[in-house]
Amino acid sequence: MSLRKPLLRATICFSAVLAACGAARAGEPGAMAPASGPGKADHLKTKTPIKHLVVIYDENVSFDHYFATYPQATNPPGEPKFTALPGTPKVNNLANADLLTNNPNFTNQENGSDAANPFRLDRTQAATADQNHGYTAEQHAYDGGKADLFPKYTGKATPGGAGAFGTRGQVMGYYDGNTVTALWNYAQHFAMDDNAYTNTYGPSTPGALEVVSGQTDGVKLIASSKSSYYLKNDINGKTDYALIADVDPGYDVCSKKSNQVMMEGKNIGDLLNAADITWGGFMGGFDLNETNPNGTTGCKRSTESTVVGRAVVDYIPHHDWFQYYASTANPQHLRPKALVDIGYSYDRNGQKDPANHEYGLSDFYKAVAAGNFPAISYIKLPAYQDAHAGYSDPLDEQAGLVKLINFLQRQPEWEHTAIIITWDDSDGWYDHAFAKTTSSSFNAKDDQLDGPGKCGTGTPPDGVNGQPVNGRCGPGTRLPFLVISPWAKQNYVDHNEISQASVVSFIEDNWLNGERLGGGSFDAQDQSIMGMFDFAQKPHMTKLILSTGTGEAAASAQ
Repeated sequence: MSLRKPLLRATICFSAVLAACGAARAGEPGAMAPASGPGKADHLKTKTPIKHLVVIYDENVSFDHYFATYPQATNPPGEPKFTALPGTPKVNNLANADLLTNNPNFTNQENGSDAANPFRLDRTQAATADQNHGYTAEQHAYDGGKADLFPKYTGKATPGGAGAFGTRGQVMGYYDGNTVTALWNYAQHFAMDDNAYTNTYGPSTPGALEVVSGQTDGVKLIASSKSSYYLKNDINGKTDYALIADVDPGYDVCSKKSNQVMMEGKNIGDLLNAADITWGGFMGGFDLNETNPNGTTGCKRSTESTVVGRAVVDYIPHHDWFQYYASTANPQHLRPKALVDIGYSYDRNGQKDPANHEYGLSDFYKAVAAGNFPAISYIKLPAYQDAHAGYSDPLDEQAGLVKLINFLQRQPEWEHTAIIITWDDSDGWYDHAFAKTTSSSFNAKDDQLDGPGKCGTGTPPDGVNGQPVNGRCGPGTRLPFLVISPWAKQNYVDHNEISQASVVSFIEDNWLNGERLGGGSFDAQDQSIMGMFDFAQKPHMTKLILSTGTGEAAASAQ
């Protein structure tokens, strides 16, 4: 049993709740540090000055979908205005690649009447159709790297929409700084990478697994009735499955009963537990005891979105990274024993905490405000704010992001905090960038990137003894990737090719002395995000406080 080090423990004294707070003798599990002092995470040895990492993991956005013309916005009357700072670097986007007109998705006759050039979506078009983002569909759309078959294979329409918006050509739509204003402002004042990809093609669940474990191998079948959800591999006499679709985590009380899997192998939470480092997964809607203003609770708790015009359930099981691993799961959504126990495996009395590092989003706000800020926090906003087309949108997403980031900038730990904002998959939205295949996969039915049954050459050593692993075709689609921190380079664009697993390797490098998960995880081969930081200079402490409604600067404070 790992008892927490009491003098390093982040906590707060609530006199009405913990009458004996601070009364325990030093060296006993109940001893607590004052709320105003540094917590355990602040004392941990790290490679960089970063003591707190917050990973905000949103849904289903390609880089070009949000940054196609960055930093040039249209600025029509009535919309939030965006003006780029002098010296803003170029990014690899549609404008700079000269792909806004005469685009191959417009000229390729295979797209038929859905063929379209990229077109600007304004704020009135924030609610769009959910595009096709299947493992095979995305490979078809990239067409061996030509990226010219998006309307045909991943496009979906919003019925009644004008022009391309009402056809499968909607997949070519993009927003600019008048709609995703906050994200453009964060890019101006901090750092982003324009060369970040999913580790494999496909939808949400593979991305959720890759950002915590660096792979999708090791599927343990629980109640999955469709073999198309995963691909089989036989390597050296061992049968293995790799997940390529959205499947709910096994045993979660909110999961679909007929569609569940668990994952074998390790995730970053296992390494953090072994090193006694505080961490947590914080999901909107995970706390089943809360009741929303519309009266909903439990697994069906929902939030009304005026943008998409309906109530959206807050918690989506197949987005929940750590629920797929028995070692880090909380299938019954049990609650932590106390606020001071959030982030820890054991409570202040040395007993296993029932939450097992899995919490609701409101728990994150409360714990951090109380001085109990975990070293590592994975954040998922409630579904209506996670940006997933079909039930969410960039305006609701912006409100959730800005609220959280404003909150974090106002904390005493801000000087030693880094925020990563990235997304789990592209939703199939058009993106012109194509990364050379480094993880090959052969499967006659599902792999189509380089022709029927082909993804790459099949020769890179993805598996044991150089054998390719089915279901690992990648890198996949390009995603936005931003770093917000006093230590981030300002108005900087990194062109280093990174992936979802680069988040895992950053945690390993900063807190775990470079330890790797092993077992085929991409963390061992993905490149670092360290180039987005500047640790040789003093941190820039000017805060960028934005409006949740417009994404424009609301105030600037030291």
